[in-house]
Amino acid sequence: MTEQQLSFDDLDAGTFTAASEVADTTRGWRGPAACAVAGITYRQLDYWARTDLVPPSIATAAGSGSVRLYSFHDLLVLRVVKRLLDAGISLVNIRTAVAALRDRGVKDLAGLTLVSDGVGIYECTTANEVVDLLAGGQGVFGIAVGASLPGLREDIRSFPAEAVKGGRQNDMHDELAKRRGRVA
Repeated sequence: MTEQQLSFDDLDAGTFTAASEVADTTRGWRGPAACAVAGITYRQLDYWARTDLVPPSIATAAGSGSVRLYSFHDLLVLRVVKRLLDAGISLVNIRTAVAALRDRGVKDLAGLTLVSDGVGIYECTTANEVVDLLAGGQGVFGIAVGASLPGLREDIRSFPAEAVKGGRQNDMHDELAKRRGRVA
């Protein structure tokens, strides 16, 4: 399958195909699209990128005019972070949870439920683990990460994904950066 044939339409709640895994490392969404999809402000997105909470994995900022590109995985993690913040979880605990999510693929995240008691965050990968946690009186709320996939997939359809040009992450520039280059 060629890169042109890769599509994020391959993503659904139950599967994350090999084609999508390749696409997730070569195509991404700009910051404004990531903000809209995750329901956060650009200031939050910028802060989270600069402090390495959720850095863009496709293309990072490399000075004025450069473009950050966020992968589908990044968008999913951004949504989880937003939901945890909305639930009142501290940024310190969120950083711990994100560190655990960072190295997992979307397929692994699809089967994960995060449960919190308002202080700590617990990972559950089976229904029995969720029931055991709730039976112990610890869980206050849960986030079924996999349940976010269909909504995320639907939301990103209205935003175009961009491919990394030339295979180099930091060569992406917006129109203003291109104009500056011609003037200099």
